[in-house]
Amino acid sequence: MKHLVIIGTVFPEPNSTAAGKRMLQLVDFFLEQNFRISFLSAAAISENSFDLKLKGIETFSIKINDSSFERLIAELHPEIVIFDRFISEEQFGWKVSEICPDAMKILDTEDLHFLRKAREMAFKQNRNAHENNLLNDVFKREIASVLRCDLSLMISEFEMDLLTNHFNIDKSILHYLPLFAEKADSGRTFSERKNFVSIGNFLHEPNWQTVLKLKKLWPQIRKKLPDSELHIFGAYVPEKAQQLHQEKEGFLIKGRAANKEELFKNYRVLLAPIPFGAGIKGKLLESMEFGLPSVTSSIGAEGMNGNLNWNGFVCDDDSDFVEKSVQLYSDENLWTAKQKNGFAIVENRFQKKAFLSQFSLRLKEIESNLKSHRNKNFLGQILQHHTLQSAKYLGKWIEEKNK
Repeated sequence: MKHLVIIGTVFPEPNSTAAGKRMLQLVDFFLEQNFRISFLSAAAISENSFDLKLKGIETFSIKINDSSFERLIAELHPEIVIFDRFISEEQFGWKVSEICPDAMKILDTEDLHFLRKAREMAFKQNRNAHENNLLNDVFKREIASVLRCDLSLMISEFEMDLLTNHFNIDKSILHYLPLFAEKADSGRTFSERKNFVSIGNFLHEPNWQTVLKLKKLWPQIRKKLPDSELHIFGAYVPEKAQQLHQEKEGFLIKGRAANKEELFKNYRVLLAPIPFGAGIKGKLLESMEFGLPSVTSSIGAEGMNGNLNWNGFVCDDDSDFVEKSVQLYSDENLWTAKQKNGFAIVENRFQKKAFLSQFSLRLKEIESNLKSHRNKNFLGQILQHHTLQSAKYLGKWIEEKNK
């Protein structure tokens, strides 16, 4: 039985983040491929972490800049190692290469962190993000990580295109593998649903800024729909978010969602005026699965619908966002048509059966030609050499210092 080691910055929380749900989708794929799986992380297991033991997965607590990792990875001796973000590859990738040189290294980008960072900086400086702004320090670190790995998984077609066409990253080391979704029972009808909803982990800065945006726009929507409410769900609610809770205004901070499926089936419209970010937005994809139309920004919809119509409206202008939100909430025929658009997006662009067989073939191809695959990626070999030398001795120095 082949062995997969996943090195995570955190243990997956599928009910808190799209990244956590994505990780479990990868886990399920490799289990179906009859892999033994070990999950390693330097983070602590929280009360919201998924119990990986339920899937027969071994979990290990590891330390950064500690020789115990070398002993563990040598003992596990995996055929494939997945890093859940470029940060975990930076910390442990060179050790994997030194101890297990024949292990295939895969980076699951989740989303491009440098893209999100550039957009966040532009947002805070009240300007548009231009291509030149992408060349930040995070870009240099993340692209170096992509080049050092044998394969990097991309969840967004937009980001796949950005790396290949703008930054000339060879497609041979990239693979498009989005979040998966399946059309579900749409739940209640238009007349059986009520109120607006928004959802997102409060620790994620784009989600917090989305809440602040909604606080600004909500009075205009409420003025036109005085009987409606906006319920905001999300894990890890900070005190500053609780202070926004105003029942008289119909603006309610609800905290963690106990059952997201029921949540998406009972509300009439999802609001997500996401000001910056990257990757595929899990809440928007899940809302389509369960027949919940949405109003979002172009950043929110990025890389999701392709040439298909959105399951609601995409608006970047505040007044347009308010108008379309009211229209979608009030017009049953329009709402029903937009719901069908969402189902079409899910069925045509995010079903796992359309991607997993190709992914399996890609892994087998690289595995059977790993040496030649790496030789073609000569920039990655150069970066690997220098990283191994510099990181190795820096890490050894920190280990000695910690003693």
